[in-house]
Amino acid sequence: MDRRSAIFLGLSAAVAACARPPEVPLGADGRPLPQVYVIAPGSESAIQFRMLDGVNALRAAKSAPALGFNAELNAASATHARDMAVQNRPWHFGSDGSSPLVRVQRAGYRGKLLGELISETFETELQTLSNWTGQPDTREVLLDPRATDFGFGWFQEGNGKIWWSALVGQAAGSFGIPSPIASFIR
Repeated sequence: MDRRSAIFLGLSAAVAACARPPEVPLGADGRPLPQVYVIAPGSESAIQFRMLDGVNALRAAKSAPALGFNAELNAASATHARDMAVQNRPWHFGSDGSSPLVRVQRAGYRGKLLGELISETFETELQTLSNWTGQPDTREVLLDPRATDFGFGWFQEGNGKIWWSALVGQAAGSFGIPSPIASFIR
């Protein structure tokens, strides 16, 4: 790099450092207003792995084994997220009356379904995970020590609303200690 390029890069960095950060609109309570989280095309893999990494960090803190993605659970989650958007309501039954158990079986999952988590929001995947862990029933599903498999999907509407769906399962052949955790909870 020649001297002129080095000086130009240095000046560019100095000017960028002087720039004001973008203004964040504040509500009447002084807190930042929610922003619409737009999922950019091509970011699907990054979003899925941020969620899985977040779940596994929480599980590690509780000495629970890490989860891995399961293709069938991912497919069932994505299908249900789109179906919730079509129905315009977050709930655990498909538009055809199917339960989470029926949907994972249709997708070819051979393990044991431990629970389904759903959300209708404008928030990011990590904000949604935080909300799920803030509720005792959904936190128990995520931290179930029997769990080995994870599925995660979403559908975003044109207005920015996101329908999130996650499934937690136990791989076939690894069935062990029964758990008091209720299945198919929010």
